[in-house]
Amino acid sequence: MDRESIKNAKRIVVKIGSQLLSKDDDLDFDFIQDLSNQIKILKEEGKEIIVVSSGSVLAGVKKLKLKQKPKTLTEKQAVSAVGQAYLMQIYDKLFSKQNLVIGQILLTIEGLRERKRYNYARNTLNKLLEMDVVPIINENDTIAVEEIVFGDNDFLAAHVSVLTQANLLVILSTAGGLYTDEPSNPKAKLIKEVEDIEQVIEYAKSSKSKFGTGGMRSKLEAAKIAVSHSVPVVIAPKRENILIDILSGKDIGSFIHPEKEKKISSKKSWIALLSMAKGKIIVDKGAEKALKEGKSLLPAGIKGVEGIFYPKDVVVIENQEGKIIGKGIVNYSYEDVKKYKGLKSSELKNKPAEVIHRDNLVIF
Repeated sequence: MDRESIKNAKRIVVKIGSQLLSKDDDLDFDFIQDLSNQIKILKEEGKEIIVVSSGSVLAGVKKLKLKQKPKTLTEKQAVSAVGQAYLMQIYDKLFSKQNLVIGQILLTIEGLRERKRYNYARNTLNKLLEMDVVPIINENDTIAVEEIVFGDNDFLAAHVSVLTQANLLVILSTAGGLYTDEPSNPKAKLIKEVEDIEQVIEYAKSSKSKFGTGGMRSKLEAAKIAVSHSVPVVIAPKRENILIDILSGKDIGSFIHPEKEKKISSKKSWIALLSMAKGKIIVDKGAEKALKEGKSLLPAGIKGVEGIFYPKDVVVIENQEGKIIGKGIVNYSYEDVKKYKGLKSSELKNKPAEVIHRDNLVIF
C-alpha cells in the first residue's frame, strides 16, 4: 500500500492531541470548525470519520480559568469532568453548523480488556456510523488512573482503528511528522516513508507538553499496533484542509506502511493486544510445533498449568524453555487442565477435544 491507495480509504480514524486544540487562552475554535468543514466534505464522498480527541483537561483548565495544568490525579480527574462537557459543547456547536451530528464515547483500556465491553464499544461505534453520526472518542479521565492511561490517546486511537477495522489512522501532531532530529533544528529532515518502525524509532523522543502526555515515541509505538493489523498510519501537521489533502494522496507528513499480512479477526486482535491473562499453560515441543502450524491446543501436549482460570478466560501459552508463544481463550478450568493434561482426545470424557480452539488462539 502507498499514499495513492489512501484515496480509497473509507473508514478513517483521526487522532487530535491536546496541543492542537489550544490557542491563546481558549480552545482553537477555527481549527475545530475547519475540521468539521473537512469531515462534511469527506462524508459526502462516502467516507466514515471517527475522531479520537484529547483535550478534556486542557478544556477544563480554560473553562475554570486555571493558570496551570492540575498536578495530582484527583485534580486532573475533577478538571477533566468540567473540560469534557465544555469540549463536547464546542464540538457539537461547531459541527452543527455543517449539519453534522456527533456522539460522545468515553473509553478506558481497563474497560476494553473485558471482551464483552470491547464488543459493546465496537457495536456502538458501528451503529453510530450507520446512523451517519460522527463519533468523538476520548479516554475517560474522570475514572482513569495513572497505570491505565493510554498516553495522550495515541494508543486509544490505534486500538480504535483496529477495533473498527479502519482503513487509515491519521495522527495530527504539532511536529507534523517524524524527523531525524527535533523539528526546530533546521538540519532535521522529515522522514516521509516508514517501512519498518523499529528502524526509525531511534529518532523519536518522548515528551510532555504543557497539556499533553505523549510524544513522537508514543505515536510510533501506537502506530505499531495499527500497522500490525494492516492499518496504514499518517502522522501529519495541524493545518487547513489537512484531512482532504491526505486523502487526496498528497505527500504530507510521515506515511507508515502497514504490514502486508492479512488482518486477523477482531476477537484475535483483542486476545493479542488487550486481554488480561488469568493463568499459564506450558506445552511440549510437539504441541508448540502444532500450534505454530495453526492447530488447536489439545490436552496431550500440555506439561504444566499455573494460575486460576475458568472456561472463557484468557491464558498465556509458554514453551518448555520459558518463552511465551501465544495467548488464547480456554474451554477448560485450571482444575480440569491439570486433571486431563497429557491425555489423548479419545481418553476425554464428555469434554471438548480442544483446551483452546485455534479460532480463539493467537501465536506470537
